[in-house]
Amino acid sequence: MLKASRWILMIAAVGSLFAQNTASPMTPARDAPSQLAGSTIPGNVEVQRDVQYCMGGGHPLLLDLYLPKNRTRTLAPAVLWIHGGGWRIGDKRDSRLALILAAEGFVTASANYRLSGEAPFPAAIEDTKCAVRYLRANTAKYGIDAGRIGVAGASAGGHLALLIATAHESAGLEGSGGWPGVSSRVNAVLSWYGPADFSVGPSAFERGSGPSIIAFLGGTPEQSPANYRNASPVTWVAKDDPPLLMFHGNEDTTVPFDQSLRMEGAYRKAGLNVELVKVENAGHNFTPAGDKPISPTLEQIRAKSVAFFQRNLMSGGLK
Repeated sequence: MLKASRWILMIAAVGSLFAQNTASPMTPARDAPSQLAGSTIPGNVEVQRDVQYCMGGGHPLLLDLYLPKNRTRTLAPAVLWIHGGGWRIGDKRDSRLALILAAEGFVTASANYRLSGEAPFPAAIEDTKCAVRYLRANTAKYGIDAGRIGVAGASAGGHLALLIATAHESAGLEGSGGWPGVSSRVNAVLSWYGPADFSVGPSAFERGSGPSIIAFLGGTPEQSPANYRNASPVTWVAKDDPPLLMFHGNEDTTVPFDQSLRMEGAYRKAGLNVELVKVENAGHNFTPAGDKPISPTLEQIRAKSVAFFQRNLMSGGLK
């Protein structure tokens, strides 16, 4: 359990990030990237910005690293945070959970990846898998425990986190951006309201989300059926997948709550460790859907997210 005073300081440092990004990340917004800037870096965290981690589409791919100061262990667990934005917009400056975890002793990274306007699926998953490989390949440089790497994301980023966790090397989604021969497997995965099953088709999502899905997957289900299957995390769930925690608003129409129910069902069928937290009275981005407050609260969501990685990465690892 986090000490109360310490948790209050963390919330003061990063609490504004949720309020800054209340537009639906599945629906492009012209001013969305600027809303992500200006977050306060906790005093116990060192930042390295614009680190090249791989190549994608013939150009460098960049991430920001958040390194905890005054570590209590020689090798720290690491978590990759993946921003949302409907695979069409967004930026690594959306580092909301990365900052919180770094303040708690995790090496964290927030990565840019190719958006659908540049390259459709599988570009984004190839890039984010490459980011995991970069962290694992540079464990000595950053003091990372290679057997304790997690991934987390929100909305489209939650989808990519789920896909990293379930689509292993045999899925053919590793890409050729760098660090060949290094594993992209992770040891824990967290999704905030991420899509999990595109077999339902774009029409099952909010009207503004449909075009984002079609652009991301390179066409309609009739035009690109293989992409709809291969981009769905539920397709790849297997008995060796890592522990999973999901949070999803029960009033979310951008990414329906049913998407996380489908992922939970696939995990349970495989006998895996999974927990789905229904956020009552919440729409997308945990935005209140009415006059009642959301439950659990944003602070409780953050605390449970941190505790999940503490439990599964601070004391767990590759078998």
